[in-house]
Amino acid sequence: MDLQIAKKTQSLTTAEEMRNQTKLVMQPYANWEEYLTPAPLSIAILGELVFISSKTDFSINKNPPKVGYKFIKYPESFRACLMQVCNSGWWAFNEAHKNMDQIRLYTMAVPDYMKMAVKILFQGSDEVVEAHLPDQLENIRVVADDCLELANSTEKRFTDVINIIQELLEACVNAEHFYGEELEEIKLKLEESKLRKQSSEESAKRSEKALKDMEKQMNEAHESYSKAMDSLPSGWEMIGMDFVDGISEGVTTLINGIVSIGSKSETQNVPEKKLFKNPEPEADCVDEIPIYSKSAEILKCTENIQEFVIENTINWKDLYDQKHKTTKTNFQADQFKRIGESLKEFPNCTAKEEAQNICTKGIEICEELAKYAPEQKCEEAKTNELIKLIRNLNESARSFDSKSKSVTNSPALTPKPPMMYKEESKPGKVKASQRASDNARLRIEQSRTQLDKTRESYEKSVENMEKNQKELTDILITMRKCEIKEIDFNTTIQMLVKGMDAMGRVKEQWEKMVRFFQMVSNIVKISLSRTLKNFVSTSEKTQKLSYNAKLFSKDLLYNQAFQATNIANLVNMISTTYTEVSTKHIMDRVSSLGKLMVMDKEKPEFQFEVDQLRNACDGAQKAILVLVLKNKKEFEVKSLARQNKIDKELLAILPAAAPEEIKRIQAAVKSGFTEEDEAAYA
Repeated sequence: MDLQIAKKTQSLTTAEEMRNQTKLVMQPYANWEEYLTPAPLSIAILGELVFISSKTDFSINKNPPKVGYKFIKYPESFRACLMQVCNSGWWAFNEAHKNMDQIRLYTMAVPDYMKMAVKILFQGSDEVVEAHLPDQLENIRVVADDCLELANSTEKRFTDVINIIQELLEACVNAEHFYGEELEEIKLKLEESKLRKQSSEESAKRSEKALKDMEKQMNEAHESYSKAMDSLPSGWEMIGMDFVDGISEGVTTLINGIVSIGSKSETQNVPEKKLFKNPEPEADCVDEIPIYSKSAEILKCTENIQEFVIENTINWKDLYDQKHKTTKTNFQADQFKRIGESLKEFPNCTAKEEAQNICTKGIEICEELAKYAPEQKCEEAKTNELIKLIRNLNESARSFDSKSKSVTNSPALTPKPPMMYKEESKPGKVKASQRASDNARLRIEQSRTQLDKTRESYEKSVENMEKNQKELTDILITMRKCEIKEIDFNTTIQMLVKGMDAMGRVKEQWEKMVRFFQMVSNIVKISLSRTLKNFVSTSEKTQKLSYNAKLFSKDLLYNQAFQATNIANLVNMISTTYTEVSTKHIMDRVSSLGKLMVMDKEKPEFQFEVDQLRNACDGAQKAILVLVLKNKKEFEVKSLARQNKIDKELLAILPAAAPEEIKRIQAAVKSGFTEEDEAAYA
């Protein structure tokens, strides 16, 4: 049964399955719709500005800054300033299309590099790994760095447009072209724009800090492995393998958590009033990720203790090792102490407090078990008390692990790394049946809850997108209802404010792209500089496990390379869709805008071209909305199909469980995911 569960779990977590799972879980945060929906509206707004600029002109240079304008080139002509906005917008969309297409082509090559890396790792020879693996990892790094440059270049283009609009609005305020409520409204919008910029800069700093911390955590994984294996008594292979499994899953959680920091929008799930009136930097969110990455290790420790509870008794015979005269849970106590010590360096936060509480209670339980284990018995009342404490500890660890999955967007079902799976699949190396079944049930419940949460998040994401699109469309409709003679200065300013907002949304998506490639590059650099170095320098001393330090390093190399490839695959999906939709619905509009800017405003052809651009932008907007809704339906079908597959293939082979145990698992998972949701929307 245990081997069957392990095989079925591995078949549900193949590289392809995990790539698709990543796409599903990240869909609400990295969805391509956010890149595309503001585009036709932004171009339409630019088109209206060209149309407006053909009318009255005036100077905005009444009260210029002492140091002069940084972005506006022609302050004596408001019309010329509007044309400068349009021109820079044209270049931004042009470069976005070109660069996204290049990103698509670059990221297409990454899976081939990964296949070659896996082939080298499986080849088995240390010499081959040392000689050839660095080249494959370097290929992935070069792709990441080249794409990073492209993403940075595009982001800068959109930043330029925003800067010009912002300075233009400030110049209008200084020139005292409007008063009262209108003046206050424009000042508020400018303040919002600056706060968005500040929030973006803080997010970039957090991402940079997380990437720097990642190498430190990878080093800790190696050190933890070495120390634990040195203290592991011979014959305790199963306990050792569980421990290593926890470290491996922790590395995956860490990387997923850092990806989630980079991919979430600054304004996601945050009310606008709160964001703009009192922006509170999430100073501890980066520190929480490595704390949550320890959830798998903590859960493995509590499961190992729970294993000695059989119904309403404690299996004292298996708990005490007569050969070494030691209690087997002493190893778990040492791990709790090590994890507790590692948590001290992090700032105080809810995650740290929760993890430390579990470790402290775990140590206390292990010490109590160690008191009675040599005698292999204790009073019934004490036994019942210990069993209750052990079960409560396990539920706390399950809840913390579920919260970790929620916060870091890590998949509930994770594959065993290749070398570990190979080792554990050998005859005679299987886990206790009850525990394997309980663990599988926990993962199934976590997966179900996670996919439900993702569907809800995606629903909200699409609703927000439709709401934002409606707001931008309303201002265009208002504009188009105006007769030429009615188009006044204030209406033009409204258009500029909305244009700045739309451009800001496009720019935010390019910032995500920048962070994605920074992550890929950093993951590979860590693999090359630290993990591969550890692999090469590992001595051939006698190991307590046949799964030795070199195999552990191979698995870490695989994990890191796979996670880097996973991010590249996610970006490839986004870039492919962007390029396709941009070709069909955006670039022709951008070309029309360019044509409009150089036309003679007095000729009748100009009005015809304006109408053509308006109709084309409206059509593009509707076409993209149709795609969004189609994509949403496909997402719902895929997420339900994923859950049905897990239920059909894994849940179906599990033996019947006690209703109380099922309720305990569901309660632990629900508490882990619910608290995160409440915090996000509070």
